[in-house]
Amino acid sequence: MSEPASQEGSKPVQENGKEEKERKQEATEVKVPTESSQSVPSSSALDNSSNVPETATDEIKSQEIHLEEQTKASTDLIKDSDTNVSKNFVVRKPAKVIFNLDPDVLNSKLEQPWKKNFYKRVEARAQAMQQKIINKDNLKKELEKKAEKKFPRNNLAKEWFNTENMTLKTRAYLLDKLLPTLVPGVEKMLMQVEKKKLWAEADITTKFDPINHLGEYLMRNNPYYIKDSGMSGYQRVMRDVTEELKIHVPNTIGNRVSKMKESIKQKREERECISEVKIKVANIRKQALQEQFSEWILDPKGMIPLVVIQNVLHEFFQNPDFQLEACCKQLDIADSMGPRLNKMEFTEYISSYIADFKSETFEKLLKHLCHCADEFREIIKTDMRRQMFAELFLCCDRGKVGFLGRQRTLALLETFYDQSSKMLRSLLRNPRQWPFIEFEEIDLPEFWGDMDNQKHIYEDFDKVLLEINALLSEKHASKTQSKLLETPEDQHKHDEYTESTPPEQQRGTTAEQEPNRISTKEQEQDKESTGKKELYREIVTKQTHTGSTPEQGSSRELITEQRRHSDSVTEQGHSDSVTEQGPPQRVSSSKQGVHMESTAEQGRHRESIAAQGPHRGSISEQESHRESVTEQEPHKGSRAEQEPSGEIIPEKQQDIDSTLQSGRGSIFRESRKSRESASFEHTEILPQEKRTQEQIYEEELFVSPELQEEVPISRRKYHLSETTKKEVQKDPSCEKSQKIEGKSWSGELLTCNWNMDYIKCEEEEQANLLYSSSRFTDLHAIIRNIQSYKEVKGGSAFNGVSFNLLQFVQLLETFVGEDAPLSVSETLTSFFKRGYVETKEEKISGLEQIRHNASRVRRELLLEALFQKWDSDGSGFLDLNEVDELLYTYKEGMEKESMKKAKLHIQFPKPHPGQEVRMSSKQFQKYIQLVVSELRGNEDHVLESVVEFLMNSLERSPTENLRNCARRKWLYRIQHAAETSGVSLEPVYTETFKALTQDAESHGNKKISAHISLLEENRLLPDRGNVLLRNVASTLDDAPFVLNRVLYRDMKGISFTVVDEGKPIHVPQVQHHGNVFFWNNSINKSDQNGSFLALPLQDAYMRVFGVMAVDTLRDPQKINIFVPHEIRFYQGVANVFSTAYHYVHSRKHILHVVITGIAWLCEITSDITTITTYFIEPGPKQDSDYVLRNMMVTRHLGLTKIHRNPPIIFRKTCIFRDFLFKCTDTSEVILASVCGENHIVIPLRERTGKALGVLDFNIGRNKMLLYREFKDLQKMIKVVQAACYEILGEISGEIKKNYILEIENVGEVQRAGILFFRIMLQELQESLQLLTSLDFVSLLLYDYHPSVEPTYLPDTKSQEVEANTKLVHDILLAVILFIHPELELSSDFGNWDKCKMYVNRHFVTNICAFDPTARHVEVNLKLIGEYIRDHSRIEVWKFGNSVIEYLYHWAHICLTLMELSKKTSSAIAPPLPSKTDSYVYAKMPKGSLPGKC
Repeated sequence: MSEPASQEGSKPVQENGKEEKERKQEATEVKVPTESSQSVPSSSALDNSSNVPETATDEIKSQEIHLEEQTKASTDLIKDSDTNVSKNFVVRKPAKVIFNLDPDVLNSKLEQPWKKNFYKRVEARAQAMQQKIINKDNLKKELEKKAEKKFPRNNLAKEWFNTENMTLKTRAYLLDKLLPTLVPGVEKMLMQVEKKKLWAEADITTKFDPINHLGEYLMRNNPYYIKDSGMSGYQRVMRDVTEELKIHVPNTIGNRVSKMKESIKQKREERECISEVKIKVANIRKQALQEQFSEWILDPKGMIPLVVIQNVLHEFFQNPDFQLEACCKQLDIADSMGPRLNKMEFTEYISSYIADFKSETFEKLLKHLCHCADEFREIIKTDMRRQMFAELFLCCDRGKVGFLGRQRTLALLETFYDQSSKMLRSLLRNPRQWPFIEFEEIDLPEFWGDMDNQKHIYEDFDKVLLEINALLSEKHASKTQSKLLETPEDQHKHDEYTESTPPEQQRGTTAEQEPNRISTKEQEQDKESTGKKELYREIVTKQTHTGSTPEQGSSRELITEQRRHSDSVTEQGHSDSVTEQGPPQRVSSSKQGVHMESTAEQGRHRESIAAQGPHRGSISEQESHRESVTEQEPHKGSRAEQEPSGEIIPEKQQDIDSTLQSGRGSIFRESRKSRESASFEHTEILPQEKRTQEQIYEEELFVSPELQEEVPISRRKYHLSETTKKEVQKDPSCEKSQKIEGKSWSGELLTCNWNMDYIKCEEEEQANLLYSSSRFTDLHAIIRNIQSYKEVKGGSAFNGVSFNLLQFVQLLETFVGEDAPLSVSETLTSFFKRGYVETKEEKISGLEQIRHNASRVRRELLLEALFQKWDSDGSGFLDLNEVDELLYTYKEGMEKESMKKAKLHIQFPKPHPGQEVRMSSKQFQKYIQLVVSELRGNEDHVLESVVEFLMNSLERSPTENLRNCARRKWLYRIQHAAETSGVSLEPVYTETFKALTQDAESHGNKKISAHISLLEENRLLPDRGNVLLRNVASTLDDAPFVLNRVLYRDMKGISFTVVDEGKPIHVPQVQHHGNVFFWNNSINKSDQNGSFLALPLQDAYMRVFGVMAVDTLRDPQKINIFVPHEIRFYQGVANVFSTAYHYVHSRKHILHVVITGIAWLCEITSDITTITTYFIEPGPKQDSDYVLRNMMVTRHLGLTKIHRNPPIIFRKTCIFRDFLFKCTDTSEVILASVCGENHIVIPLRERTGKALGVLDFNIGRNKMLLYREFKDLQKMIKVVQAACYEILGEISGEIKKNYILEIENVGEVQRAGILFFRIMLQELQESLQLLTSLDFVSLLLYDYHPSVEPTYLPDTKSQEVEANTKLVHDILLAVILFIHPELELSSDFGNWDKCKMYVNRHFVTNICAFDPTARHVEVNLKLIGEYIRDHSRIEVWKFGNSVIEYLYHWAHICLTLMELSKKTSSAIAPPLPSKTDSYVYAKMPKGSLPGKC
């Protein structure tokens, strides 16, 4: 036993030596030595078996002693290491002197060194203790393993294990307390008996007593007093059995612990099971995403742009049905098309967002991805078309002037439209109609009174819809009749009857016999809408076939035969063209030649067409393949005009010669006449080329399999049943082609980089040229600030004369439409290249215009920069005398007389009381340009010379330049707050007070208070003055005393003096001024020290509308007088605030006009689903693109939801809805189809032609509105746009306010509420003035009396004549009662012969002079309403008389205005939300507006 002891005793010495070496090292970590287990010598294993337990016990004891020594050594090492750690970190450093620091921050910084030292010491000690415990446990485990090798386990002890409840506690107690000591004692006693050989010789007397021996052993090995000397193999097994028994003893620690372990184990297993399921689900989802990746069209490298997938997820997360707004916030959408995703990256990226999605949500996401994949294919196709048109623009712009003539472009489009086949014209849009021509180019009689349905943007649109509705009603009636035939006899009789009827009358009678019959109400509605759509195509096809020649028929039959061979390819290409309509879903299958239709009526209808010839049968087959069940709105009503419109998908062409229009009347103005009279001899298509063009269309539309991709995605259904989806995934032939009409995608989208690649900003180019010029070095910094502070960057202005690249491309895209293949665009491109030829004079004129524009922009930049340098205090004006004094020194006064002549051509503002004439920036620029025009030489060179002279003559110190730069930034923030406020004044007030306080602290070392008060009409107490000043905003300290307080004229104060005189008043010391009103009465008179400055707030007409007051009463300094440069800056703040205030109010008024117009439109139309209004705002960053703010949304019922905090829409999030930014970029009307819904997007333009907002009309699944609704939409847009022009012109001062009606004098808010109706009233009055007496004579001939019924007219004709007569009489009587209200009380009222005498030569004059809002007008509104409201808008439209149309609208508008004028002012106040509302609803009263039916 000495050998192991000597080995173990020598190791601590060696370890102490190692520890001394480690102490010399400057390591921060504590290293605890670990000792390797010692092997027992082999000689000890050869000892007697009786000595084995003793030897093992001694060995275990020695190792435990070594473990205690090791623990002591580690403890000493911890102490030493702690000492080292403390010595390393306790270092004295130089003290820091910190100024202007918060005491809390200072205390936290002072506490950091000792805390850091303490935490490190505690951490080191904890790590050492943890390592000690780990080492001890590891050593025990090694000793146990060694003991197990020495003492093999004796499994006889397992017999003690018995879980019987009766003896469980006793057995567990004995095994735990007694038997571990008793069994070894008995074993020892038996060994002594065996040793003394007492078994054989039982009678031999001996002193050995087994009982005494066992008792001695038990006393010597009492476990409470004697340390455990080791266990045998039997005891080890017994210990394990004891532990297992303790687990089964109830209400014990072991039992509770075992239950806890069991529950933990179960939960762990559940978690593992859930994680496995999640992993499986994630793998399945990844596999589904990988399969879905193949549906996307990829770039040449097999990748897809990241921004596209981000837009897909963004749209899905924004769906309110899923409530995934939190996921939407995590999306950081890329700004470019650069980052791409391959198949694996695509799967991983989407998987990172959908880990917590439910199965239903994931399925909807897959459907959304499939839908977006198809939409992306259409986007790429549209982008290819736009690239084609952009190259065409560059080719036609041979002079590189950057624009093309608008009239020449429209004339070419008209020629191309006329020379196209009827089939192609059904796809194209009529370029002679709006939106290709502007409202100003349409005569008033045509605009308001033309009801010719043939002038729709789509040819024969209403006519085809009427035929569809008639056929659908016939089908519905036959289906109802078939349901009523219940008995076999009735059914047999009905079959005999149908055999004798024509095939056209048999449609829909056998719908019950179809195998896939649908019984639910929703599916019946789906059948009606689908049948109507199918009928639409068939009717267009029939109309196209009418003009076919035999030669064309034979050639088309050949094409049909070719098409029959390609049916399989067509069927496979469209196996997924299914749409979703409610819960029931159906899938069209045509793999075995059986064409299953969504409704029985469609099948019967195609059979009847197929019976007419094989050619038409093939067409119907193609129709079944081209589109399966298509989603449409349910049948809305019985009237034809109210039915939702279908889509035009023509199937055949007609000869070009037979489709040329013979001649149409002149319906446009002089610009249109000049365009129509222009000759284009070089643009005529030769007969050979006509035939080639026609063959190309036929091949694209009937033969080519790629055309199956041309069916618009908005007309498809994207939901597939699970079985069909699996079949499509398994069948490689069903995978979508990576080409679009045989063309591969290059991987780039022109639309995303449109502004950077094709749009040139003239201001930026001229600014860069000025930067490179050394003549204007002092103005470079100011010019940079002007460019950075530009309001909205991007967007083109519409001028009506020319198109830039964006506008030209958009016009051609609108003309071609989305349904036409790319071959049509190629043909149009080649036609334009041959046809667009400019003369030499036009090229020279274009170049001169470019030079003139560049010169104008350069002049404006130079003069604006010079004005800002001169106005160093930011006051916003210059003194004319000061400008003249410096100008007259130019060339040493030699040009003084010429400069004086310029004053004769300009009207300066009125001089102030001190004979000071103040010029604004625009007036200064105009004055300098007039001065330059009077000087000799080139105007550009002379202007630059004058600017250089004035720039060098102005001496400004560096302090003034820095002060000017800071003030310009603060002033810009006020205007920027107005532009980005979402028609709210709160940000404007906030930035205004910030500018005042920051300037006072930085440049005046003062503490100021300020408030703004606005003028109001004093209605409650008129004895105290006609107007009052109400405090609407103030700084935070004065808010409790100033806010919402009112100042009357009879109160003390100087504010009304400022209002009357229109100039600022400065009171240096208020304590010595007796006419200053103090809002805070709690201040003692002795403390009322400080300066006071009152500034007038003036509009563009220099009318005062409020006062801005600034004081220093809270400044602790004794001398706190405002110096001149501060007063001038405060004047500049008041000027900028006035501009921002009117900017916000102009947007509020426009919003109010739009609400009124939308309410009027929604009451007379039914096919408009939603109307969304957007305003354009600058981007959140200084150099970023502009954004759109969603101001309000109007639903189908006319209820408008106005947002309190309108959401912002960025361009990068609108790849799939880029039509909004297309509209704002080009300021043109956009016709787009997205997500199966059609949109008419119309810009609201500023007076410069740029878009300030967008109106998005969603017409649902309808291809286009009916012509009646389309015309009403035009009327609404024209009036709203005219109101915008008037509001913006009045606020900017360009035009004077024109008060037409008496109600307009009430106030600006009330005026905005009735402006829409007033402008419409003026339009109708102008239209009535263009009528002649013969137009009214035809109405007076309607002298039909209901009591006398003629016998020579049929019943239907008689009813129609009676209805028309009643319509004419009622409308004329209503108008007469407006003008002559006394007629109601006279005896002539019931006699039509006497009433019609009021329709005389003064009738129109009286109508035009009538003011429905005048106070003296008193009419019976109830009686007039009964006459008017009995007749619907559709009834008036069907009557087709322009005079009745005018008078009908005029009467409704007068009735509406009179009802509004009788209500309180709040009835026509802008319905904007309050501070506490997130949104508010607004709706116009229904009683005053015309109805739909």
